[in-house]
Amino acid sequence: MSYTQPHPRFSVLSNSSLSSAEHLSPASSSRFSLPSAPSISTATTPKPGARPNIYDRPLNKTRTAEVSSAAFAFLFSEVVQYTQKRVSGINDLERRLNTLGYRIGTRVLELMTWRNEAASKAPKRETRFLPALMSIHTHVWRTVFGKAADAIEKSVENSDEYMIIDNDPPITRNISVPRDMSSLSCSSFTAGIVEAVLDGLGFSARVTAHNTPTDQFPNRTTILIKLEKSVLEREEALKT
Repeated sequence: MSYTQPHPRFSVLSNSSLSSAEHLSPASSSRFSLPSAPSISTATTPKPGARPNIYDRPLNKTRTAEVSSAAFAFLFSEVVQYTQKRVSGINDLERRLNTLGYRIGTRVLELMTWRNEAASKAPKRETRFLPALMSIHTHVWRTVFGKAADAIEKSVENSDEYMIIDNDPPITRNISVPRDMSSLSCSSFTAGIVEAVLDGLGFSARVTAHNTPTDQFPNRTTILIKLEKSVLEREEALKT
């Protein structure tokens, strides 16, 4: 039976080479005397006064779970720059930011659901769209950004469109958009979070972000929610 020869770049140690290596090792030679290594205990005891690890914090407490706004702004700006170098245009960049936000949104909904079930003996799940939208406007915004959104509006022209208004989005405060990319809305990341939460609650929708600046609020952003037809039909059926 023939065996394939090893690649010349790989060295194969035979039994004989291993035995010779053991013979030449200082530990096996009588000419060398090495002190035995002290035993190492793998159990770690926290130092008095040391801050607990993030994995040791209880999920149902939020007072000590705040993140530095400067650290968040730096991390998000790096995410935008990293993504910008790997896209072909503004639409592609917004789509990727939306995808990243969607991944965050699924975890935010899971965390909020767990906290709600842990804090309440009879947790409630919203089955109507408007209460769910109010929960996103208030609770989701506070969980992610530390404050509630500024307003909720309904489109006059289209019955399937709703809007969440944020006059000063925290994620865009420290981002300077070039003039040639003035139509870019980095709040597409937020739109992805909203879309994930809506999908998880059973309200399928397409969520996009749009810059709507005013003289008073130059960073004003509108999160546009366009519901699917099945959601509208279910809302009509629940009214009766």
